[in-house]
Amino acid sequence: MLALPRTAKRLLALCVDVCLCVLTVWLALCLRYETWVTIQGNQWLAVTAAPLLAIPLFVVFGLYRAIFRFAGREALEAVARAVGIYALMFSAIFTAIGFADVPRTIGLLQPALLLLTVGAVRLIARHLLGEPYVAQLRSATAGNVLIYGAGDSGLALASSLSRSEDLRVVGFLDDNPSLHRGQLKGIDVYNPHDLAKVVERLQVRDVLLALPSITRQRRNEILKAMSAVRVAVRTLPTLSDLAHGRIQASDLRELDIEDLLGRDAVEPDPELMRKNILGKVVLVTGAGGSIGSELSRQILKIQPTTLVLVELSEFALYTILEDLQSLAAKMPGPPIHLVPLLASVQDKARVHEIIAAWRPDTIYHAAAYKHVPLVESNPVAGIQNNVLGTLNVAQTAIACNVPTMVLISTDKAVRPTNVMGATKRLAEMILQALAHEAIAQGKTTKLCMVRFGNVLGSSGSVVPKFRQQIQHGGPVSVTHMDVTRYFMTIPEAAQLVIQASAITTARSESAEVFVLDMGEPVKIIDLAHMMIKLSGMTVRDTVHPEGDIKIEITGLRPGEKLYEELLIGTNPQKTSHPKIWRAQEHYTLWPELSAQITRLLGLSASASTADVQTQLRQYVVEYSPEQNT
Repeated sequence: MLALPRTAKRLLALCVDVCLCVLTVWLALCLRYETWVTIQGNQWLAVTAAPLLAIPLFVVFGLYRAIFRFAGREALEAVARAVGIYALMFSAIFTAIGFADVPRTIGLLQPALLLLTVGAVRLIARHLLGEPYVAQLRSATAGNVLIYGAGDSGLALASSLSRSEDLRVVGFLDDNPSLHRGQLKGIDVYNPHDLAKVVERLQVRDVLLALPSITRQRRNEILKAMSAVRVAVRTLPTLSDLAHGRIQASDLRELDIEDLLGRDAVEPDPELMRKNILGKVVLVTGAGGSIGSELSRQILKIQPTTLVLVELSEFALYTILEDLQSLAAKMPGPPIHLVPLLASVQDKARVHEIIAAWRPDTIYHAAAYKHVPLVESNPVAGIQNNVLGTLNVAQTAIACNVPTMVLISTDKAVRPTNVMGATKRLAEMILQALAHEAIAQGKTTKLCMVRFGNVLGSSGSVVPKFRQQIQHGGPVSVTHMDVTRYFMTIPEAAQLVIQASAITTARSESAEVFVLDMGEPVKIIDLAHMMIKLSGMTVRDTVHPEGDIKIEITGLRPGEKLYEELLIGTNPQKTSHPKIWRAQEHYTLWPELSAQITRLLGLSASASTADVQTQLRQYVVEYSPEQNT
């Protein structure tokens, strides 16, 4: 019945109502004569008149537009109104006028019976057809999924998804041979080697990873094996969510890119994390940016007394403040004072006003323009923000005797081929030169910089860009077949920055350049292939023209390098942290560098890119704008 077309269902309802009209006339006669009767004579007039009067009224009042399984108060009110008008007409004919052999009471009894039966039929239909219809919809729309992992986590996930309208678990995959061909909670367990056959036979669209305790190396082996099968891969929420039974289908997350890159994050050293933050005043510039916002979150968790958020963008500052306030509300311990300040690091007076007023123990300078093509198109703006901004913060930190200042740098500062990288290298040189000058003047401020590569999920990152392009059906754009990058998650990078600042505080030296161990570099074209395959799609190329997503080579952007580096020199030194190295790199002494910076900052907003490049090449000897390699 549920599978019938809409027109057929309406016709069926109309036929039922016709039968009810006839039935209620007969019942009314039986009640009047108090015996079972046979319709005869003029009684057939009542039988004929009932549907002829009722059905048109039912159509006018929309009784056949309503869906029976959703019939509620409104539908019953429509029935009552239609039958009420019908009662007036039917009783006028058979009670007021009357016909021989037709008792006048029929005009009153039959409409009452019709109201009861028509209303009852609709309520019964709602009760009987509602749940089966929902179940049928679930069966038709729910996607078949396999759970990889038949352990406690997999069983908990299967139990949670048993109530899902979106996903239906049709099997487990597990590496344990003793479980193969068996069942758990009535669900078959399959050999992962048979994945391709199982996916085709059961029409599986997703594989859900329920393997929270395996090593990243083993996870990558599993992902590599599954990449050959046309199936999307999603992974499990946290174990705490599993334990509390909070998992819904919507909670299953897309496979994070760190699951694909094979990096094993080192647990942060609690002592290093607390050293410059716990119970202290901390200031973050660029607090609304990708790195600045994550730094602020990590700092808040360590419980400083005050966290000063400096940001130029009102929206970005509002967003991170709301996030931190929500996070702080759930934290135990004394309240943390959050100070949101709208300011530009290019405004030296404002920077001095802020630092002098709040007297931070540690400054994390994350404010910078970092998008290579944008800075390449706006070189003077890049210099003003990245160079002048760093100079203002560093000089003020020294003048106000701030114990520690940390500059967030980038791998693009190493042998830069673009204006952004050159300005960040110049910012590093400023800190190196000012630190040397500060020591000579007996100042106690420790200045250091932390250099690392791409962070996953940051604004402009390739990963969310690829994911969005895949969701829109492609093409996925890669600038060059050989372009290679280092990757690190934002939380890991922020934690390592905090720990690096603690390392420099513990040493007598200043102006240290810390380099984060980014693991092995990744070819972007390989990353694109992996993301497409693990989204359950195939790559479209000359060999597979029927594929889903095309990869398009767009060419290197202005100033973009094929390969990124983290070291200018070749003599990095170990620190107390396995993921943090110390680089030994040259710099220009402050008297000379100061004059160079003054000339560079004298460039007007109308200066051409060529003029900017000429001056930058004089001061950053490694800068080579012509070489995109």
